[in-house]
Amino acid sequence: MHDFCFTIPYGLVLVCGGIVGFAKKGSIASLGGGLGTGFLLILAGYLSLQAFHKRKNSYFALIVETVCAAVLTWVMGQRYMETSKIMPAGVVAGISALMTGFYLFKIATGGNHFPSKSE
Repeated sequence: MHDFCFTIPYGLVLVCGGIVGFAKKGSIASLGGGLGTGFLLILAGYLSLQAFHKRKNSYFALIVETVCAAVLTWVMGQRYMETSKIMPAGVVAGISALMTGFYLFKIATGGNHFPSKSE
C-alpha cells in the first residue's frame, strides 16, 4: 500500500476533527492544530502522489508525514495520559501511532513500490 493512500484520508480526518472541536467547544487550539497538521499531511500526501505518477519516491513527503504523525502521537498521548479522555486525545494518539509505524515501515522498505511495466 502506498503512503498517500492513507496520508490524505488521515489529513482529512484531522482537518474535520479540528473543525468539530472548534464548533463544539470553541477551541482555537483544536482548530489550529487540526487544520495545520491536517493540511500539512494532505500536502505531503499530494506531493507523494505526484512523485508516484512520475515513478519516483518523495522521501521529503515521507519524512514530513512521519514527523507529523510522531509529534501528534507524542502530544495527544501526553494529553490522554493527563485527562484519560478517549475522545479526541486517545483516538488521535492511537491513529497517529499506527501511522507513525506505517511511515517508518515505508522508509525501511524503500518507499512506494511501483508496478512493473507490462508491454
